[in-house]
Amino acid sequence: MPSIGEILNINSRAAFEKAALDVFREQAERCEPYRDYLAAAGIAPAEIVHAADIPHMPIELFKSRRVYCGEAEPEIVFTSSTTSGDTPSRHYVEHLENYRRTLRKAFTLFYGEPERWSFYALLPCYLEREGSSLVWMADDLIKSGGGGFFLTEHEELLRRMAVETKPKILLGVSYALLDLAEEYRPKLENTVVMETGGMKGRRREMPKEEMHAVLCEAFGVEKIHSEYGMAELTSQAYSKGDGIFRTPPWMRVSVRDFNDPFEQLPAGQRGGINITDLANLHSCAFIETQDAGVVYPDGSFSVLGRIDRSQTRGCNLLVD
Repeated sequence: MPSIGEILNINSRAAFEKAALDVFREQAERCEPYRDYLAAAGIAPAEIVHAADIPHMPIELFKSRRVYCGEAEPEIVFTSSTTSGDTPSRHYVEHLENYRRTLRKAFTLFYGEPERWSFYALLPCYLEREGSSLVWMADDLIKSGGGGFFLTEHEELLRRMAVETKPKILLGVSYALLDLAEEYRPKLENTVVMETGGMKGRRREMPKEEMHAVLCEAFGVEKIHSEYGMAELTSQAYSKGDGIFRTPPWMRVSVRDFNDPFEQLPAGQRGGINITDLANLHSCAFIETQDAGVVYPDGSFSVLGRIDRSQTRGCNLLVD
């Protein structure tokens, strides 16, 4: 198994290919839910010789199984947000320092050292529960560069941002950013506005393009940036505008056919998003998500919403 240092230093297709196969062989043997899934699907790990052919495990198994293959007891367990009555996903993280190193390396690749930024996190629905990886991420960035968390203290948030001299990132869940935009329409200077998605049942769903247009006009910024992550991942992808996400070198996104989870689609076609996150060393690095999207020839991708499960067929092995 590669070390986290080796994963974070991947800088070529060849290095990614080798690391992905090494991680796959280890997790196919030691991660019990993934091993069971491969067996139920009739897939022999020894026959997988290219990273593009590695099967992705349905993300639902993070809700029903302990997806973990660390040597020691995990230092923290992150949980997903849920609607009423749902079972949350659980991501067991063996070493928080590895999680921190991954977060900071990915952020630095896209935005530079965290210390040069001041972070203002408008994440009310996440702050109101325990186990949020997004809150942990924001807290670590705030500790690096300053800023703070806010629930609904909009006037204090805007006051603090107005006197800050460093470049600023306003990181917010979608509905909270819209609330701020509609109530105050503040013209933000020297600020990146970064949304993390999600109306969480607080407002009507709207197309990303419409939401971003509303926020750009209210905040006086040219583009809305976005962060794409989830409790089950260690890494994040970032968009600097227009909903086009890019990944760090140790993370790859592909799309699968809605009706056949083992058929990978070519660039430009709409399908289910599969994520390879090699920083998930001690859980499962190969995840079949419930998001729909498109991958472009350069490896960037767009998220087109959630998959309507009633319209899909295919393999539900071990999930139900």
